[in-house]
Amino acid sequence: MSNSPDDDRLEKLREQKRKELQERQQGQSTQDENAQEAAKQQAEAQKQALLKQHLTDGARQRLNAIQMSKPQFAEQVEQQIIALARSGRVQNRIDEDQMKALLKELQPESKSFDISRR
Repeated sequence: MSNSPDDDRLEKLREQKRKELQERQQGQSTQDENAQEAAKQQAEAQKQALLKQHLTDGARQRLNAIQMSKPQFAEQVEQQIIALARSGRVQNRIDEDQMKALLKELQPESKSFDISRR
């Protein structure tokens, strides 16, 4: 059973179509990644603007120091401040003392173990 010229031509067309679809999908995924990156950058810029608006310089410096040592905890604190600001529970800017109180409130309890021997 030999391939006819029509079968060969049909197979070439199918292969060309597959390549076009792959290229289109790769181009689409690149566009999606660029759109996601742009959305992340915009969200980060909005977050920073909101924090700048609601934190004094001292409070922002304290938050930056925490960001360096405990980035996950700092992210949690930022989310809490943003939630407070969006709900309207922050009338004035948060100063350093208020930031200390907020950090103490959000910091997980340190568990100490007392070991006693019998």
